[in-house]
Amino acid sequence: MLNPLIELKNVHDPIHVIGAAGRSGRAVCTALFKAGAPYVPLVRSLRKWQETGLPGEARIADLSDHYSLSSALRDAVRVVSCAHARHAQAILDATEPDVMLVLLGSTRRYTRWPDTHGLGVMQGERVLVGSGRQGVMLHPTMIYGAAGEDNVQRLAALLQRLPIVPLPGGGRSLVQPIYQTDVTRCILSALDRNWPEPESLIIAGPQPLPYADFVRAVAKAADLPAPRIVNAPLALLRLIAPVTSFIPGIPSIESDEIRRLSEDKAFDIMPMFNRLGVNPVSLANGLAQTFGINISDSNFGRS
Repeated sequence: MLNPLIELKNVHDPIHVIGAAGRSGRAVCTALFKAGAPYVPLVRSLRKWQETGLPGEARIADLSDHYSLSSALRDAVRVVSCAHARHAQAILDATEPDVMLVLLGSTRRYTRWPDTHGLGVMQGERVLVGSGRQGVMLHPTMIYGAAGEDNVQRLAALLQRLPIVPLPGGGRSLVQPIYQTDVTRCILSALDRNWPEPESLIIAGPQPLPYADFVRAVAKAADLPAPRIVNAPLALLRLIAPVTSFIPGIPSIESDEIRRLSEDKAFDIMPMFNRLGVNPVSLANGLAQTFGINISDSNFGRS
């Protein structure tokens, strides 16, 4: 049985959710709706919000437009942002000093090869921590299991078509993916507590495992044959990665994605457990839930 959602005990005012029509934002709004907690969805596209089928009168907010964002957050008490962490300064500028913030970052900020995404997360974390404001930035590892997510689905698509899976180092590097429901539970728990000083916190799955074992687990959950995994030079894989964008039926893979497969992504989750009280589900259970519900109607391509 998967972990139940956090019961909100200290939240009484509507929660403003930035990026409510996205994967994590939609999951948060769904959980708030089920918990009977009021929320205000903030989106860029009213059409995309309507497609979620969730109740709630959405407000249009452009994170690059101070007037638009501050107007949408005019009555905010607690704010969740599932938008990119680089927007932290804009959110701070658009909210009153006593507004509590829960911002979603990424463990990409710990990579040895920071790209635009990772550098933006690092910048957002610096802004929040240096602001002195109430709040926390949660840094999830690879998220899987959200409606429309393209991590395990993309991998499953590859496994359907590739009899051999070449991986740098044979897939020995560690990963620690976290199930979307646990990300949502962490966000709700963060909302339900006070943060006298701004913090950042890593949220991850229960334990790291070699990427090769992760690939095998995805294949098993998707009811695919066990893949044959072979060691391949990192330089060669990065060289041929761009070719995937020209092969029909194969999700495209970027060179930087291949490079990140060669570094360990393993984290201590005791701070997450101690601060948020979230004990994440096992990978096997999370994958079973993901494919058991979504495999029939998932778009295995990259969204």
